[in-house]
Amino acid sequence: MQSPLAAWGNGLLGVLIFSGSLPATRVAVAGFSPLFLTSARAVLAALLAATLLAVLREKRPARGDLGPLVLVALGVVVGFPLLTAMALEHITSAHSVVFIGLLPLATALFGVLRGGERPRPLFWLFSCAGALAVAVFALWQNARISLAGDLPMLAAILVCGFGYAEGARLSRRLGGWQVICWALVLALPVMAPLALVAHPQTLAGIAAPAWLGLAYVSVFSMLVGFFFWYRGLALGGIAGVGQLQLLQPFFGLLLSGFVLNEPVVPSMIGVTVFVVACVVGARRFA
Repeated sequence: MQSPLAAWGNGLLGVLIFSGSLPATRVAVAGFSPLFLTSARAVLAALLAATLLAVLREKRPARGDLGPLVLVALGVVVGFPLLTAMALEHITSAHSVVFIGLLPLATALFGVLRGGERPRPLFWLFSCAGALAVAVFALWQNARISLAGDLPMLAAILVCGFGYAEGARLSRRLGGWQVICWALVLALPVMAPLALVAHPQTLAGIAAPAWLGLAYVSVFSMLVGFFFWYRGLALGGIAGVGQLQLLQPFFGLLLSGFVLNEPVVPSMIGVTVFVVACVVGARRFA
């Protein structure tokens, strides 16, 4: 692996951007259905992606890359946004961090299966310890279980981990921003008709926060964040840099507190320090 500072810097920027995804989705589903929100964010991001590809005259991916790009689209363009939107109709964004804490582990597992990576045993110890700490903390804060919200979130973590690993593998030869742009373009012929079918009958009752939430997940969560994230994973390794996602729940909790007025407690600081230590340990043994 090369450029450790660039890899982890890009990864951290991606995590910071993604941290706003669940709070923004929580706000957006107050005005839009999960199906429309998923399809609309994909269409808006795809139009931006197509413009960028055209302006920079990027050559089309090889035929052998189309299958993996479709898998990326199924994981991060369709699967994760739709499943999280469905879940956040039933649970708070703060509760969803139970599952986001498992995302680094899922990403590492798919990095081994799809990317051929072989982290050392101590990496798995730090990774599991960090995931367990986040899950226990989140469950302690949000003890109520909702199957209607929890099961879609669990499925979302699995498809997202797969999409991250597959996209990072492709990024090594296509480039990070090119992967997400081409994945969005490939998804456009399917997502555009879905957006037309699922669009709200009237826009009159949709509040401004829902529109802002849609704008954020379309531009930042669906496009800009992946520019940094896939580059970080490609440079520093899927399993290693993927552990930065352990910090995402705490960034997300802060946003939930400030934006949605959901409770954030002081004990979060102690858990955050422990998780940072786990990220440092995982980085060393990745």
